[in-house]
This record gives sequence, C-alpha cells and structure tokens, in this order.
Amino acid sequence: QLVESGGGSVQAGGSLKLSCVVSGVIRGSLCMAWFRQAPGKMREGVASIDSDGNTSYADSVKGRFTISQDNAKNTLYLQMTSLKPEDTAMYYCAADRTDWWLLPRYNYWGQGTQVTVSS
Repeated sequence: QLVESGGGSVQAGGSLKLSCVVSGVIRGSLCMAWFRQAPGKMREGVASIDSDGNTSYADSVKGRFTISQDNAKNTLYLQMTSLKPEDTAMYYCAADRTDWWLLPRYNYWGQGTQVTVSS
C-alpha cells in the first residue's frame, strides 16, 4: 500500500513537500517514483529513485524538485520548490522491484495527492 500526503494549494514560486508511506508486502528493495497527471493530459514521470539512491528527473522539474527516501520510515519524499502553475496536477507515488525509472509501468500506485499552483 502506498499513501501520499502533503499536497495543497500554493502560489507560484512557493514550495511543497510530498510524502508517500510504503507499507505491506511491497516493502523491500524498491525503485520508487513520483508521477503527475493534469486534467486531459497523460500521466508523466516526475522523478524516480532506485534502491541504490540513483535519481532521475523530468527536464521540466530539474533543479526545482528533489526526490529522496527514508528507508527507516519507509517513506518517499518529493520536495518541490519554485512551483509554477503548470505543475498543477494530481501527484502519484509508485513502486516496483523493477527499475522503471520514469516509465508508468510500476505495479504499485498510491491514490494521489492534489497540487494546485496559482499565478
């Protein structure tokens, strides 16, 4: 089970930190990622991190978003700074034992948390 939190409404230039708690049988050596989906658009990969801590980011968020994980707390984070209106979307946490990086092929998904950025 993946449970996201931390979404909300902010003004452009603001920051938010998303969290995703992993529980149940899927804990272990996982590749994890954040995706987002805006209304009428396809789900896109935002950031991913593998079991060795290697990260990847979509070009649109490089330098603004940081993905990290706390293995002791079974929690994945996404620190978002310098937010833009185009970052508005539902953000999803995903996990798998295969390194899918930013491809939406993960087996496990959370329910999402809404991020709204106003201009």
